[in-house]
Amino acid sequence: MRLDDAQLRAFDEEGYVFLPSVFSEAEVALLRAESEKIYRLDRPEVWRETSGVARTAFAAQTYNEAFRRLGAHPRLVEPVMQLLDGPVYMHQFKINAKTAFDGEVWQWHQDYGTWAADDDMPAPRAMNIALFLDEVTAVNGALMFIPRSHKSGKLEAGHDLETTSYPLWTLDRATVTRLAEEGGIVAPTGPAGSILLFHCNLVHASPANISPWDRRIVYLSLCHVDNHIRRFQRADWIAHRDFTPIQALADDCLAELAGQRAAE
Repeated sequence: MRLDDAQLRAFDEEGYVFLPSVFSEAEVALLRAESEKIYRLDRPEVWRETSGVARTAFAAQTYNEAFRRLGAHPRLVEPVMQLLDGPVYMHQFKINAKTAFDGEVWQWHQDYGTWAADDDMPAPRAMNIALFLDEVTAVNGALMFIPRSHKSGKLEAGHDLETTSYPLWTLDRATVTRLAEEGGIVAPTGPAGSILLFHCNLVHASPANISPWDRRIVYLSLCHVDNHIRRFQRADWIAHRDFTPIQALADDCLAELAGQRAAE
């Protein structure tokens, strides 16, 4: 799957591209079911909110077959290779839960800010591609972006260790206000199976989910192989240390597994 010229321009200018309904309902249903199994696991990769519900599950591609296939799916890997102009490795893989009623906030931040500060990633030659496992609406904690904020480069951030259970390098209110006054704020919404590609310097956040509907999103953080991290202070299931280029699987790899599970 390749982005067209208009989508490439949008990514360069706005910092993100939204593509609705890229994955089928059968493919997404498989991933939803597998995510529920993962959230119930007692293992360090499953990070929890202070309430005890799952916040995010890291590195699921290393211990779950459905997510292993998703981590090498051409509909996700190939557009990122196109944007980063070369082979990529998996820097981080997570399934963010944003559970109904109890999903907590993700503060305003840039992903590259954390990758640079914690992992010594040399340059912002990395990005996220996200897959909606549930319909994302205006009321269930949609991801919010400040368009064109990636043009500001890496911004000064503080290490927030208190707001939530997960430490994050976050931006202060004055910076967010200034950027939002310049670029506004958008919250792409759409059906399960949709994907979002966004620049690693794009400022983003998500509010708490106090609705009765879950909002699960899978994030692949892919990095050009020449730009791999140099510091290994975080657990390898948070910041991966295997810099082998991802070899994309066949386009039907996930649909095939969904068919097998349905036949069991």
